[in-house]
Amino acid sequence: NAYGAALSWPEPPTGAEHKPGRKAGALVVLVDGELTLYMERGGKTLLCWPADPDDPSLRAAAEALAAAARAGTLGTVTVERVNGATALTSPLARPLETAGFVATPRGLRLRA
Repeated sequence: NAYGAALSWPEPPTGAEHKPGRKAGALVVLVDGELTLYMERGGKTLLCWPADPDDPSLRAAAEALAAAARAGTLGTVTVERVNGATALTSPLARPLETAGFVATPRGLRLRA
């Protein structure tokens, strides 16, 4: 991940309550070299670029994130907030659910 070292982080998505950063345990997903997802350490918060839930790169990034969780790289992940909104009501929940995340009372969960 070159962000935060060689490359500046992009502005946070609209509505996001925090900025991405180079932190142990944080995860970035690039699609065609573009930053698409940032998952904070612990997986509770997800930042998404772009904000359009129908963008094909977002679907590809959600599928890559789900594949990493299923492979055991991440363990069980429960996303509680997406771009500052509750994950369950976020328009960005649809690509995550399509990739295999399941709605729970706490958020969108994917078990390893």
